[in-house]
Amino acid sequence: MENSKLSAGQIKVAATGFLSLFSLVGIMFYGLPFFYDFWFKEYGWSRATITSGNAFAKIFVGLFGFLAGWMIDRYGPRRLMLAGILMGGIALIGLSQVTALWQFYLFYVFNALGYMCGGPLPNQVLTSRWFNKSRGKAMGFAYLGIGVGGMLVPQIAKALNIHFGWHNALMILGIIMIAIAFPMAWIVKENPPESLAGTIKAEEPKVPLRTMLRSRAFYLLVIGSTCSIAAVSGTSQNLKLFFSIDLKYTQSEAANVISLVLLASILGRILMGWLADRFPKKYVMILIYTFVAGSIPLLYFASSPGIIYVFALIFGIGLGGDYMIIPLMAAELFGVKVMGRIMGLVLTSDGIAEALSPMLVGWLRDRGGSYANGFAALIVFAIIGIITIAMLPRKK
Repeated sequence: MENSKLSAGQIKVAATGFLSLFSLVGIMFYGLPFFYDFWFKEYGWSRATITSGNAFAKIFVGLFGFLAGWMIDRYGPRRLMLAGILMGGIALIGLSQVTALWQFYLFYVFNALGYMCGGPLPNQVLTSRWFNKSRGKAMGFAYLGIGVGGMLVPQIAKALNIHFGWHNALMILGIIMIAIAFPMAWIVKENPPESLAGTIKAEEPKVPLRTMLRSRAFYLLVIGSTCSIAAVSGTSQNLKLFFSIDLKYTQSEAANVISLVLLASILGRILMGWLADRFPKKYVMILIYTFVAGSIPLLYFASSPGIIYVFALIFGIGLGGDYMIIPLMAAELFGVKVMGRIMGLVLTSDGIAEALSPMLVGWLRDRGGSYANGFAALIVFAIIGIITIAMLPRKK
């Protein structure tokens, strides 16, 4: 069935993944750093404080990652996704009006809950249930939503800021998120028909959760993905501050470079999804992590003409494949029957790295007066990720 024309249900699943990731990751995750320098200038908060909202909320909510995965495996991803979309929208609306740190942290908790319940985790499970041989392309298409959303949101936020001010711009983005993602998640079906489900179940490896947790491959996947996510997140979440405060870019210049990064990530998702369906996913994962590790040193030379655009292209391609390849590797190693639980565990570790790494880089910048030490730490994380994934078995 997958080798011929896609069914209507598969098209809906792909569209749901695209729109929810467009909103929950493209707009919310990659859009919020656009406003960091406004908090820095208006409230006088340090870089470490501004990036700590994401850190504390992700760590607090991340403790329930396995519970979220268990709920998805037991009850299906759709209801959790709907709740996540609403909480993500509420987070941006609330963050647009905060004036005190306790409010800032409160709405960042909504942000983290929205990301966990409506972002990559339920979409990975939903896509894995509906697709088998074309899973890489389907996941790649869904993750295009991140690239498209992340590419557009700096330009949209810039325009909204000019016309309505940054407070109202952030509120409008929250409303747009719900309007885009909620309707499709409402109508999508959680499980494929028996004809397709039977084909996927027959071909997938059957690995008990207990066996998986004893597996060396599981811990290598956790360590490798965690380190690479730390490198990606620590870089992307500090770009706007680096451009606006350190390099003295205008709002328009900073928005354009960030949009270029996310435009390149679209190419990365298409390319890596295509490669993942044709070559061993372990080697595709190593290639992605090499792009990330090779791009960060270019930031040391960001003031040189043209270098920042080379960085944007290379880093964007790595960024595009980084989040997408993890569930594909997990599905190849352990199968889709435990995808909710395994990705709940993996994403809990990844989420902690995604939270702490930007704050670490911001703290090193506040303390040292430059991003040099922060960039060095990110390079180390990226290299550890490459080495760890190289130790994975090629197949289950």
